[in-house]
Amino acid sequence: MITNQVLLLLMLSILWPSTALPFTPGNIGNLFGMPDSDGRVLQRSKRGWMWNQFFLLEEYSGNDHQYVGKLHSNMDKGEGNVKYVLTGDGAGTLFLIDEKSGDIHATKRLDREEKAMYTLVAKVLDRNTNAELEPDTEFNIKIHDINDNEPKFAKEIYFASVPEMSEVGTSVVTVTANDADDQTYGNSAKLVYSILQGQPYFSVDSENGTIKTALPGMDREVKENYQVVIQAKDMAGQMGGLSGTTTVSITLSDVNDSPPRFANHSFRVTAVESTEIGGAIGRIKADDPDVGRNAEMEYSIVGGHDIFNIITDQTTQEGVIIIKNALDYETKRDYEFRVEVRNTYLDARFIHGLQFKDYATVKVTVEDVDEPPVFTRNPYIIEVHEDTAAGSFVGVVSARDPDADNKPVKYSIDRHTDLERLFNIDSVNGTITTLKALDREMSKWHNISVVATEINNPRQTTRVPIFIKVLDVNDNAPEFAMSYDTFVCENVRAGQLIQTISAVDTDEPLVGHKFVFSISATNPNFTIVDREDNTANILTRRGGFSRREMSMYFLPVVISDNDYPIQSSTSTLIVRVCACDSRGNMQTCNPEVLPFSDGLTTGALVAILLCVIILLMIVVLFAALRRQRKKEPLIISKEDVRDNVVSYNDEGGGEEDTQAFDIGTLRNPEVMDANKLRRDIIPEMLFPFRRTSPIKDNTDVRDFINGRLQENDSDPTAPPYDSLATYAYEGSGSLAESLSSLESAATEGDHDYDYLSNWGPPFKKLAEMYIAKSPDRET
Repeated sequence: MITNQVLLLLMLSILWPSTALPFTPGNIGNLFGMPDSDGRVLQRSKRGWMWNQFFLLEEYSGNDHQYVGKLHSNMDKGEGNVKYVLTGDGAGTLFLIDEKSGDIHATKRLDREEKAMYTLVAKVLDRNTNAELEPDTEFNIKIHDINDNEPKFAKEIYFASVPEMSEVGTSVVTVTANDADDQTYGNSAKLVYSILQGQPYFSVDSENGTIKTALPGMDREVKENYQVVIQAKDMAGQMGGLSGTTTVSITLSDVNDSPPRFANHSFRVTAVESTEIGGAIGRIKADDPDVGRNAEMEYSIVGGHDIFNIITDQTTQEGVIIIKNALDYETKRDYEFRVEVRNTYLDARFIHGLQFKDYATVKVTVEDVDEPPVFTRNPYIIEVHEDTAAGSFVGVVSARDPDADNKPVKYSIDRHTDLERLFNIDSVNGTITTLKALDREMSKWHNISVVATEINNPRQTTRVPIFIKVLDVNDNAPEFAMSYDTFVCENVRAGQLIQTISAVDTDEPLVGHKFVFSISATNPNFTIVDREDNTANILTRRGGFSRREMSMYFLPVVISDNDYPIQSSTSTLIVRVCACDSRGNMQTCNPEVLPFSDGLTTGALVAILLCVIILLMIVVLFAALRRQRKKEPLIISKEDVRDNVVSYNDEGGGEEDTQAFDIGTLRNPEVMDANKLRRDIIPEMLFPFRRTSPIKDNTDVRDFINGRLQENDSDPTAPPYDSLATYAYEGSGSLAESLSSLESAATEGDHDYDYLSNWGPPFKKLAEMYIAKSPDRET
């Protein structure tokens, strides 16, 4: 019964959505006289809530607050003691309740797409005490949907493709739109699709938005791109419904439905005869309106060709004609062949009734060029015997001009290949001769290059390798194959083998080497046995060798070959005499020490060596003592006043060292003895001379030196090391006294120059100059 009662309340709320029903779940049964689940007739309970579920239309556009409904409790006697309170979603903001009457209003426009239902809680309180008169009751306010949202597609532009030549009804793409309105209420969200643009090529399924082809035989080569506009409309497409549109860009994808075709079925190509093998001489192209893999083509020569071939350029889809064998203008000048082109990929749907290949004729004209000379052979292999005299014939090379003019050719040897200048060639007939004798043992092959040049056009040259093989002549004698260390034991018996020898020969006879070994038949000590395999055994002829008698034997062995002319040589085999044990193993080969009467002993040799060493030491010591002899001093006496340069390696004390040199000497020139005479010459005459005393305390010299010192100290370019500058009175040791004005106390007019006439002829001119200027003589 509770379930039936709830359904009844829902029906009533639907019938009067905005009207408060003054009934509760408890008194509804009494109203209709229905018992409860226990079979009892429900009585009125103390809980007198007016229970309801409210519905409210969205997007209300009125000026006043939208009325929602009314809450009423049986506890409300109309005396104003009951207060209604609302809590929950939007209470106090979106929804307001009149505390006295219980009327509920919506304060704002509500959007179902934002929120479709609000849950609130109603309370009934005593206005005076705020005590709850009844338990809280929860109720819902549902927002009724209206058609206020148009359908929207996920993309503004869709891109799709469908193969060309597709059958009618081929699915292209499906586009769908969404409507935010309630899907379960009315037709606000029921969409219908239609095509606004793109007919008659395409159609759309009205229910699911699938676009399909509507026209057969759509050819991409005719039209490739289509713009289709699709509309989605709600309200099941009825009038007044909202709609949205989208654009679909449809591209017809290519299929191989078009064969390749030559626009011109005849091509003419020109090629020069000097084109290298594998070189391209021209290109041809067929047209295929398809694209991508469907436009890939392959070219071939029908029946093949000996001179030409054609390959496909995968980038440009052109046929490239290349040279397979060399062209020769003088041999053939015109060629003609057919070329076939076909698609490499075929579509089985379109091969019936169509030839997916085409043909064209290619004519090739060969042009003449000035070609270099051509040798009759390449390379040349020539044989010549060694030891031939200079100027001997080696061989002949021949070249000709392949052009029709057949211009003359001259020959030369590339000297970079014949650095030793062993060969020469006749520039006219190409005859090769030797300039020097050839030796096969030095070089078996000579590789040179001969150059043929057109006389009228020196730029046209051709070179050919000449391989000259030097044939062997028996001009070398055989010799020992190695150096042998041979010994014979003192206790050896006659006929015992002591060495096996072999020989080598730098010659190479055609039948191989055959050597013959022999020694002097009169040799009393050894004999030789030829083994007939180019080796020989050396045997003892006797026994009982002694190192004291002979410590070493020299055995000449004659070795001959069998070639013509026969060559032979004598090689010496050195045989040492050694002491051996009983089994023939060598112990020592040193000669025994002989008695003193036969020579010097080892002790005597050591004594002589020591004496020689002592004599050498004495000579070295004497030479060292001579080098240390004391040298004569540079200055013999104090009276020798000649300038001397003495070098010292001692480091000076710098500016602070005032003891190293007496500067007072510079300030007092009188320290020099004026009466001392020069020892190196004999004076002709002695004249008394006058000299004025230097200025008191030598202040002028001091000032002069101080001034120079300050100049050097303040000079930024002065060297950064200590230096000594010496200033003295010039002429202080001369008979003419000092010529400096520093020592002169009188003026120039106070001087008496009469004494200059007494100095002799060397000063005659000077005396005339100064005596003539004397004031006394002028008066």
